[in-house]
Formats: sequence, C-alpha cells, structure tokens
Amino acid sequence: MTSSMKDLLQIRDYNEPNKIGIIKLFIKQHYDAEARVTVQPKQILINVNGAALAGSLQMQIYEMQQACNTQKKLVIRIGM
Repeated sequence: MTSSMKDLLQIRDYNEPNKIGIIKLFIKQHYDAEARVTVQPKQILINVNGAALAGSLQMQIYEMQQACNTQKKLVIRIGM
C-alpha cells in the first residue's frame, strides 16, 4: 500500500532545532526584530533586514555562540 504525500507530511515533525530558536529569541528580546536562521554543517546563517541590526549583532556573536553552546561560525547577512 502506498502512502499519499499528505499522509507523509502529517507524520513529519517540523520542530526547529534548538539553536535556531535560541538565536531567534535572542534577537527578538534584545532588538525586537525578526531573523531567518539556517543551520549548515560548518556555519549558522543569520539573515536580518537592516545593516544597523547586522552591525549590532556582529558585536554579539560570542554571546550568541555561548547561548547556543556551539562552535559553528555565525554568519550575519543583510536581507530577508
């Protein structure tokens, strides 16, 4: 018996990894802004809307790494 795409998608767990949630919460609490976060094998990409926010986040990369408990490189990009 074959499963339909709808059945397969209902079973899948769409919870985001803890690192993504921690970074989004950090940015929301400190800057009241949204971010799109992508985890890759060697780095974590953080996309934000403005250059001012990206510059401020650059200064807090170490704090975000400590909050996530990760050694991956955090890359901040402008544009969502």
